[in-house]
Amino acid sequence: MNPKILRGVAVGAGYFSHFQYEAWNRLPEATLVALCNRNLTRGEEAARRHGVPKVYGIGDYERMLDEQRPDFVDIITPPETHLELVEQAAARGIAIICQKPLAPDWEGSVAVVEAARRAGVRFMVHENWRWQPWYREIRRQLDAGAIGDLFSIAVRMRMGDGWPEDAYLDRQPFFRDYPRLLIFETGVHFLDTIRFLAGEAETVFARLQKRNPAIRGEDAGQVVVGFPDGRTALLDASRYNEADCEDPRYTFGTVRLDGAQGHLELDTKGGLTLKPLGQPSRKINYTHERRGFAGDCVFALQRHFVDSMLHDRPFESTGEDYLKTVRLVEAVYESHATGRAVHLAPDPA
Repeated sequence: MNPKILRGVAVGAGYFSHFQYEAWNRLPEATLVALCNRNLTRGEEAARRHGVPKVYGIGDYERMLDEQRPDFVDIITPPETHLELVEQAAARGIAIICQKPLAPDWEGSVAVVEAARRAGVRFMVHENWRWQPWYREIRRQLDAGAIGDLFSIAVRMRMGDGWPEDAYLDRQPFFRDYPRLLIFETGVHFLDTIRFLAGEAETVFARLQKRNPAIRGEDAGQVVVGFPDGRTALLDASRYNEADCEDPRYTFGTVRLDGAQGHLELDTKGGLTLKPLGQPSRKINYTHERRGFAGDCVFALQRHFVDSMLHDRPFESTGEDYLKTVRLVEAVYESHATGRAVHLAPDPA
């Protein structure tokens, strides 16, 4: 008996979509049968580059769904487009994997998740940060008790791609017009990863800054996340100032985790060091490679999606779960606006 091959379609052909198309081509249990894009020429270029046999214009999205009858749709478009695309796929009973941010605001994010929930379709958020191999290894080390009870997490990100007058134009020009940038688009990744490593937050305090006057949104800031058991996470991030490393886009920053029995550190090359209290530090041997995006995390995420679909297992990043990350984002902006810590309710519903 031949193994099941999932048939998928995709929407979008921008900068980041190519990481996703390339990863789909390495998954033998899935195949993309069509894509659609607002700019048909760009869509055709993406189809040729990645071997996708059929191309539609964005106005023919519903026709693509009806003609191709896919098992899933991969939505790789700007946040403001997601609700309509999700509703149309959900109405046809098609499973969905949707890029973050889900929507421009909290209400829109809830509407996207609700559209899939009401239709009873499987819905996963494309949040790839926690799938970076160093974070999977850190999670394994924490579960194994390598540093004992976790006390704190400190993340420092310096991208250095946001200081020129033409910042972001080459790769993602729409960043310049986002009214909320650093936390909405990039910091959300770290907030979700902090949840993955430390659990659900209790309080958030934030101060944000705009360093480059040529953009609308914030591009630097500090966020302190508190947890019910006294643990703390600090995100110190900037897209304006530079990191002194060869490739700031490999790990996107450095991380230190302190615990009752020692600490773990992640460097900008993907190296992990364990330092037990009173003992010499040692390097942790684990697999990571410069392939795809940030340690091939897109492939790892899509591998999880395919395996979950084929074996009827729950997704790690469901819509309902991801709303807990979105509420952290909203709490950051509320804290910055009010100058006060925001206390989070136990349930984001």
